[in-house]
Amino acid sequence: MNVLSVINISSLLLDPLSHEFMRRALMVSALVGAVCGLLSCYMTLKGWALMGDAVSHAVMPGVVVAYALGLPFSLGAFVFGVGSVALIGFVKQKSRIKEDTVIGLVFTGFFALGLVLVSKIKSNIDLMHILFGSPLGISLSDVNQTLIISFFVVITLLVFRKDLMLYCFDPTHARSIGINTGLLHYLLLTLLSLAAVVGLQTVGIILVVAMLITPGATAYLLTDKFNRMTILAVLSSSISSVIGVYISYWSDIETGGSIVLVQTVIFLIAFLFAPRYGILKVHSSIKP
Repeated sequence: MNVLSVINISSLLLDPLSHEFMRRALMVSALVGAVCGLLSCYMTLKGWALMGDAVSHAVMPGVVVAYALGLPFSLGAFVFGVGSVALIGFVKQKSRIKEDTVIGLVFTGFFALGLVLVSKIKSNIDLMHILFGSPLGISLSDVNQTLIISFFVVITLLVFRKDLMLYCFDPTHARSIGINTGLLHYLLLTLLSLAAVVGLQTVGIILVVAMLITPGATAYLLTDKFNRMTILAVLSSSISSVIGVYISYWSDIETGGSIVLVQTVIFLIAFLFAPRYGILKVHSSIKP
């Protein structure tokens, strides 16, 4: 590698850091990626991909209502996220409809309500900002909110780590040894709502579900050990967030989409080449 190539690479990496908005975007995106990556391990083991989709879409009317009342977006998003979870549980218990159907009904209903509110409430809310995020334009107050919420989510996951892991692997056994699985159920859903709130700033409502699913799914292909799975998920999610922000800066493309595309590429690499579970590994092992 010649000197000119080194200079070009360093320029690509260092020039964006001269801008305050890029430093904020990189920090917040990496942090949100780490939080979502950690939580995605539990979501993957629990099989809650659709639940993550429901909560991420259900926060939209909360954002609009919060704006109309002059409240922080995160508060409104959290209230509606938790509210959607409670409504899903209520309808499931009081009817014969299966959970996946209830989830689909609730999240599409909440999302439609959000779209109607955006069209009727006179405001300067940018619908694209809500749907796809805008980490390059994140304010200092939003950074502080993200730090506080992320810290709470991570600490809670660490404190209840063993109980949550057992609950995700085998809820029947967890219940039999005296663990309050009902409490863990709603605790995990509350953390999911909070993760959706912090993801709102970076990739938006539409794509936050990818950050809550893809890192865990990628790590699940690479290892059978949960501790290693969490490390791999956090690393892949944080690194892909940073790479995605850089790509969006230099290519002038939408940042949230760039982050999720990088995550998807990493997943596809694991899907193809994972040491034990990659499809190319499987194919090669059955050849004579």
